[in-house]
Amino acid sequence: MIHSRRFRFQVAWRLLLAALATGCFFAFWRRPGFAIAMLLAAAVFVSALVSLFRYIDRSNRGLVRFLQAVRYHDFSLSPGIEGLGGSFTELNAAFREISGQFQRAREEKEEQYRYLQTVVQHIAVGLLSVRADGCVDLLNNAAKRLLRLPHLRRISDLPPQFAPLRAEIEHLRPGEKSLLRLDFSDEELQLSLAAIEFKLRGQLFKLVSLQNIQVELEEKEAEAWQSLTRVLTHEIMNSLTPIASLAATASSLLPGPAAAGDATDPCGREIDEALRTIHRRSEGLMRFVHAYRSVALIPQPQFRIFPVAEMFRRIEKLLNEKLSRQGIRFQVEVEPPSLELTADPDLTEQVLINLLLNAIEALGASREPRIRLHSHMNERGRVVIQVEDNGPGISPEAREKIFIPFFTTKEEGSGIGLSFSRQVMRLHRGVITVHSQPEAGTVFSLRF
Repeated sequence: MIHSRRFRFQVAWRLLLAALATGCFFAFWRRPGFAIAMLLAAAVFVSALVSLFRYIDRSNRGLVRFLQAVRYHDFSLSPGIEGLGGSFTELNAAFREISGQFQRAREEKEEQYRYLQTVVQHIAVGLLSVRADGCVDLLNNAAKRLLRLPHLRRISDLPPQFAPLRAEIEHLRPGEKSLLRLDFSDEELQLSLAAIEFKLRGQLFKLVSLQNIQVELEEKEAEAWQSLTRVLTHEIMNSLTPIASLAATASSLLPGPAAAGDATDPCGREIDEALRTIHRRSEGLMRFVHAYRSVALIPQPQFRIFPVAEMFRRIEKLLNEKLSRQGIRFQVEVEPPSLELTADPDLTEQVLINLLLNAIEALGASREPRIRLHSHMNERGRVVIQVEDNGPGISPEAREKIFIPFFTTKEEGSGIGLSFSRQVMRLHRGVITVHSQPEAGTVFSLRF
């Protein structure tokens, strides 16, 4: 109200001055000798109108500049009404206060945006935001590492090996979750996907979360097998021990001729053979249970840094005779030669020996058998060791089960070697994967 009164006063006195100048001009119009007075009145009239125009125009331009500053978020602009005096001094101060409030609100929003961006970029879950037309607006660091992509503009730009992922993202509905398995040369991904949809500025977005749960799945699987193993070994041992003991005791209680296999007593001989068979098989089962119990109770790794090439030389020396006897060409590669690994050297060496012995056995009937032991650092800076052979390969059905305890494709195998290897890699916070096709060879990869 005060500003309005002062503005009207400033306009009114200029109009009044212009009116007085007009009256004086016409008053002197009919009187001779007042030409100079008429000119002065005209000059006052013009000055009053110019002052009134500049006063109103400057105030209007100040308001326009202020509104433009609000519109374009440029609060460095001055309203341009300094020096007008009167109410405009307070109006200018009010403009600056409002500008300061807008600027502070903008800075707070920018800080919140930067905070949100920092959180999004540093969380361990991959996030991918896709528009309805396929354009990608967000790809955080976790998703970049997971997909091995520095940037992604459109979902259709995903490499061919991610074709199943692209199809899954396009067909995933809001609120749904799905699991997707992707196989690479040195890594296997078990992705958990979830999607939500939201609208922003009238445009539809789909936000997809990507998380590799391969390690967690293997840990849960290993824990389940360990729990099952503990229960089974306990119950089996509790049952087998008295059976073996009773069979031995019963065999010793037989009369001497029957125990010695007297031909005149065929019934006693059969009983003795049956008891001996029961005792022998019970002892064999107990040895098997003891062996698997030792595998299920692997000691914690003793980590240290050691050269990979040194470990490879020890393994090659240990298996050299067996490789030469079967005529297998053994190739060792370490890139770079100075590559070092932080792990338990004894457990890691045992895993590699198991894999190499399996490869040697698989190459029994192969022509020009070849085994390649290779180590390098992958794109993510992790050490990878691979055992590759050109044997008959593994069928898809067997490949899905080879890491399951007790499963084996060998006639005399125990089915604990690969299970032991997976346990060791789990204790190293690493993974073991296999890539194989029938008649195309097999590659086991250890990724630490």
